[in-house]
Amino acid sequence: MKTWKKVALIAGIAILVLAGVGFSIRQSRKGIVNVQTGKVQRQDLTSIVSASGEIKPKTYVNIGANAFGKIVKLYVKEGDHVKRGQMLAQLENVQSAADVAATKASLQSAETDALAAGAALNTSVADLNRAKADAERNKLDWDRAQSLFKDALIARSEYDSRKNAWQTAEAGLAQAQARVAQAKAQLDSAQKHINQNQATLTRVNDVLQKTSYNAPFDGVITNLPVREGETVVIGIQNSPGSTLMTLADMSVITAEIQVDETDIVNVRNGEAAEVTIDAIPHKIFHGVVTEIGNNAIVRSTGVATSQQTTASQEAKDFKVVVTLQDPPEDLRPGLSATAKITTATRSRVVTMPIQALTVRRRADLEQKSSNGTVEAAAPQAQASNKAGDDEVQGVFVIRNKKAEFVPVQTGISGTTDIEILAGPKEGDEIVTGSYKVLRTLRPGTSVKVDNTAPKKEEESGS
Repeated sequence: MKTWKKVALIAGIAILVLAGVGFSIRQSRKGIVNVQTGKVQRQDLTSIVSASGEIKPKTYVNIGANAFGKIVKLYVKEGDHVKRGQMLAQLENVQSAADVAATKASLQSAETDALAAGAALNTSVADLNRAKADAERNKLDWDRAQSLFKDALIARSEYDSRKNAWQTAEAGLAQAQARVAQAKAQLDSAQKHINQNQATLTRVNDVLQKTSYNAPFDGVITNLPVREGETVVIGIQNSPGSTLMTLADMSVITAEIQVDETDIVNVRNGEAAEVTIDAIPHKIFHGVVTEIGNNAIVRSTGVATSQQTTASQEAKDFKVVVTLQDPPEDLRPGLSATAKITTATRSRVVTMPIQALTVRRRADLEQKSSNGTVEAAAPQAQASNKAGDDEVQGVFVIRNKKAEFVPVQTGISGTTDIEILAGPKEGDEIVTGSYKVLRTLRPGTSVKVDNTAPKKEEESGS
């Protein structure tokens, strides 16, 4: 046999041997799934809710226009520190000041009329008393005249004279009473004119005061969108009025954040938080949750659900206010901030990686055969047992090189780990990936642990 034929024969035999070995290896590995694993271990665990928002002072006010007019003087500029009661701005007040002066003059006139009416009433009362005395005296003379005339002791003329005097006195008394009633009415009218002018003076004084703006509390002017000479207007119906400036009390600073609706149930007042501010990198500020909103806010519009007329299925947030305990003096409202709120802490608890959690249908778990495959449930069983469609949360534990599904009851969640209340034990090796494997892995499947870095193709496919 020639040499080249011998070489070819040997090469062919080698290829057949290698093919056989490869086929044998492939057959031996058939049904084995490569998985990534992690350990159930005991450690300290902290549950944190993270959300973004902005820095705001706890107390601030937008000072809006209370009257229509031109700004004639601004006494402050943006960034100024002001004291309570300090003058901030002055609007044109020529007409309102003139109205106050005219109303004061009218009030003084009404008060003078009231004094005159009071004096006239006193005079009328004196005249009434004199008329009463005259009427009583003439009544006595008339009574005596009647007795004397009956006894023929006085002449007829004397009798008639006393009668006329008595009647005249009675008429004078009635006239005096009428003058007293008239004087009382005039005094009452004068008092009402005083009240009317006092009310008018209160109104025009209020209009005049609304042209001057004073600081309601100590603070800093954080926004000044107007200039001297501009005309401002008050708000009417749905049209907002002009904003002169914003005054903020910077002694108490908060971070107002928007917490996702799925996390808000874990947040409580008084919980500690760490706040980071984008403008001040590499520094953490400590704070405490002081306010939790009760109204959901639609994330896309920023409108509270209570203000919407229709229901919305969009993502929603809740406002949470974190009061900073150590804010820097140069902090400014509106800076972007992120808060991490510690909602729970556990010491030395059994934990596992969060990504190991998966769910399976109860029916699939109950119908698992002894060889690790899943059999289709009978139609009658499916119809009679709707509970079989319930999903069970659990993890796959590696036991005897097979994946065994173990239901798990979880507690608080950390950044990468979750607390185990019931299920796997400390030291158990559990399947953590890949996501594609966890989604399709069946109980009882043979597995091979491969904790090397996953391939990009696998990650993209998951």
